[in-house]
Amino acid sequence: MLTGKTIIVTGAASGIGAATARLVQAWGGRVIAVDRHQPADPVDAFFAADLSDRASIDALVAALPAGAHGLANIAGLPPTRPAAEVLRVNFVGLKHLTTRLVPNLADGAAIVNLASLAGLDWAEALPAVRASQDLAFEDVEAFCRDHGIAGARSYFFSKEALIAWTLRHRWTWRDRGIRMNAVSPGPVDTPILKDFVATLGARAEQDMAVMDRAGRPEDIAPVVGFLLSDASAWIRGANIPADGGLYAHVLDRRHRL
Repeated sequence: MLTGKTIIVTGAASGIGAATARLVQAWGGRVIAVDRHQPADPVDAFFAADLSDRASIDALVAALPAGAHGLANIAGLPPTRPAAEVLRVNFVGLKHLTTRLVPNLADGAAIVNLASLAGLDWAEALPAVRASQDLAFEDVEAFCRDHGIAGARSYFFSKEALIAWTLRHRWTWRDRGIRMNAVSPGPVDTPILKDFVATLGARAEQDMAVMDRAGRPEDIAPVVGFLLSDASAWIRGANIPADGGLYAHVLDRRHRL
């Protein structure tokens, strides 16, 4: 499904990013990996970058080859990290990288943002979500203070803002055939799962209790791969849950179906 395509994968050294990089190659694509650490699995090219830092992202964009057919924004931080750092990597840095890269992407390219089930209530935080859409690196600390974003809330908000940003840019680059979508996993067995459970406590335990198992990176990567492929050309601005039914469970309970 990705034969002949070059895909940039951020967070490619572990978890869902590593699984996505393996899948892209298995589906015939070429992987340009971006991470702070060298991936253990073979990739076609690797670029080290700190996605919390504007200068590092700008240097990355200048170094990356032009003409990539896809961008998988998978790098992210868990809620155990400082709130401003989480927001910089999970949202502000992702935005900056994407908008800087778009002019260098091939026509018809696909952008896939890794959101989360944690962002499902984005519409309940509209004032902060709207205020975040043009948030710059230098304003993140003040933004967190002004909107009460601290602790685990930083992760939830970063994903809420990302889902809204994906919806907002459903047609932004339509004249070049470039589209953007998101994937929202539920709990996934990656190195940072323990951070979520430790931070979210009872809520995470309740979510896990109703599931048959936690997700695996290999459960999420094919959904990302599909959205990177031409088979999904008519899907634009979508946020696809990949969570073993947890989102459906939340909606069922919330609406008393």
